[in-house]
Amino acid sequence: MLPLPFRSAKQLASLIRNKKIGCLELLDLYLKRVERYNPKINAIIFMNIEGARKRAKQADRALARKEVWGPLHGVPMTIKESFDVAGMPTTWGVPQYRDNYAKKNSLAADRFLKAGVVLFGKTNVPLYLADWQSFNEIYGTTNNPWDVTRIPGGSSGGSAAALAAGLTGIDAGSDIGASIRNPAHYCGVYGHKPTYAICSPRGQALPGVVAASDISVIGPMARSADDIAIALEAMAGPDDIDGTGWQLRLPKPRKKSLRQYKVSVVYTDPEAEVDGEVQKRIEAVADFLKKGKAKVVEDARPAFGSRQAYRNYIQLLRAATSGRMTPELFQKNLAAFNTLQPDDESYQAQMIRAQAMYHKDWLAYNEARHRMRLAWAEFFKEYDLLLCPTATTAAFPHNQKGERWERMVMVNGKPQPSTTQMFWAGYSCNFYLPSTIAPAGFTSEGLPVGV
Repeated sequence: MLPLPFRSAKQLASLIRNKKIGCLELLDLYLKRVERYNPKINAIIFMNIEGARKRAKQADRALARKEVWGPLHGVPMTIKESFDVAGMPTTWGVPQYRDNYAKKNSLAADRFLKAGVVLFGKTNVPLYLADWQSFNEIYGTTNNPWDVTRIPGGSSGGSAAALAAGLTGIDAGSDIGASIRNPAHYCGVYGHKPTYAICSPRGQALPGVVAASDISVIGPMARSADDIAIALEAMAGPDDIDGTGWQLRLPKPRKKSLRQYKVSVVYTDPEAEVDGEVQKRIEAVADFLKKGKAKVVEDARPAFGSRQAYRNYIQLLRAATSGRMTPELFQKNLAAFNTLQPDDESYQAQMIRAQAMYHKDWLAYNEARHRMRLAWAEFFKEYDLLLCPTATTAAFPHNQKGERWERMVMVNGKPQPSTTQMFWAGYSCNFYLPSTIAPAGFTSEGLPVGV
């Protein structure tokens, strides 16, 4: 049995309901751990201790009256800094929003509270949520609990680090470029990127922004698959803007045993070579599936090219994030666009093109994406699951110098631009598909690997 702080939210909620531990007692246990361990990790960057202790006491009194608020009654929770929580800052790591304190909760925060959580704090993010590391001028750098010289991932890096260090019971993040998935991978926890639009992102936006972004989703992060299922059930469902004429009902699993599943396993790709240490952990999961009598096929993929898919994703991704650009930065980008060579396919060049494209060009990329979505639909008529890497390496050392595309990571002894990781980010994200990251063991250096 795991030590109490590292148990799943489901297990913690059961202990509370069975009066093995009180809600306030459990909250205080986590707060003591935050006080002791958080200074070295810097995962949790804001707490409302008074408000949390008040709610924990209310949760204890409710339970004494035999009232259970929901499946997560009394479970201490943190949430990514980008979600609005009344009385807490929402800055996205941007200095100009340092004093932006939310006046009301995001819809996701309200839904978690309805499920019974005690929401006590917020977790760190990178500037504009735009990095696979988590550092900014306001809150500083978050470290990986497994090795503090390495990154926890981003942009939900603080959330993953808090879970891995046993500083919180459950968390939630957002994902447009593996921002849930890569931190889960790097920190050895579970993360789920839901199907696009099944979880309303209302209140998870920059100040003044209300429209949902293309590609971007919100989703749960946790220490167990059970917790992911519980949290997704709490988060999912239509927003008021969608009307009251429909409701979401997630389907039950289509198969009951491993022997009924047909799985494709992808280990690497010419567009984004994957380190051998990561491939070994994928192979171990594939071997487990084979032993369970699942039908495992290597390298089966939908009927389109990797390079085509990757380029499509970068264009649509950077178009989706271009709204954050200031007028001055947009004009600078237009000037850079006019100097690009036609054969320049570098990440920077693709990003500049995406941020300057005409709407007609966007429509063409969107049409191409839809055709690839149809190819994915055909693929999943035959296969139940695609098992693949989350990133090209395990957690790499901190590197905050230069632009993202200038930083290198080592893959099989060779330098690789850190932005190459975006290939695996877009593999599901760009096509609105769900993707779950589960811990799959460790590298020879003791670093977690998720698949």
